[in-house]
Amino acid sequence: MAMEITSKDNRIFRDLRHLSMKKYRDREGLYIIEGYNLVGEALKGDADVAYLVMRRGAEAPDGLTDLNGLVTEAYVMEESLFDKIAQTETSQGVIAAVRKPDYGGGWLKEHLDADSNLVVLDRLQDPGNIGTIIRTAEGAGYSAVMTVKGTADIWSPKVIRAAAGSVFRIPIIQVEDNRELAELAASLGKKLVVTSLDTDKYYFDEDISRGIALVIGNEGNGVSSELMEMADVRIKIPMNGNLESLNASVAAGILMYEAARQVSGVK
Repeated sequence: MAMEITSKDNRIFRDLRHLSMKKYRDREGLYIIEGYNLVGEALKGDADVAYLVMRRGAEAPDGLTDLNGLVTEAYVMEESLFDKIAQTETSQGVIAAVRKPDYGGGWLKEHLDADSNLVVLDRLQDPGNIGTIIRTAEGAGYSAVMTVKGTADIWSPKVIRAAAGSVFRIPIIQVEDNRELAELAASLGKKLVVTSLDTDKYYFDEDISRGIALVIGNEGNGVSSELMEMADVRIKIPMNGNLESLNASVAAGILMYEAARQVSGVK
């Protein structure tokens, strides 16, 4: 039976309030998810759910009527307290704390084959863009996401919501700098592919179907000059009108699905 939480001095209440901030997520190795869809995706994806909290009176939808029995620690929280930790305006009344997965370069070398593709986030800042790219990477058949230090926190509630469950199924690895990224990509046999205005090659002119690490640059400044110099392949997306670039997640989607198209052989 779930334990009751009725005081703001309760450890779980305090911890969940703290986990809205990055420094506590980093320190505790936990992040929070909210809503029955995300909690259900986490449990189906074998995410390491540390504990689950339901608002008193909240009713689970069909298929998730026994959430308390699916996790080791489960709590019921007084409504007024739950509303202080809810991350959404119309909360469904369920929040869980999930342990961050521990992937790294060694894991990639052991589990990824030579043909698999990666997407690299180079200092992206918008949570919606980041989450959408992670979600699209899964849909397009990419095998992992790498983030260069300076990218906004992958484990923030806004990114988690935008990724819509993909964070439970696709490995996410952070690298400290461009040099580490380039070395890891080379050790995995991946070509670094960047978008650049300073090239005559369009994305459909190059073979980006297999064995690439596709770099998506910062929303305002694009791919860093250092990574541009390190790139094996430079491509661009055709632009009409006076545009110089597309939204980062839109560009990422075009390029990742081009890889899928090339693999399939569809013209």
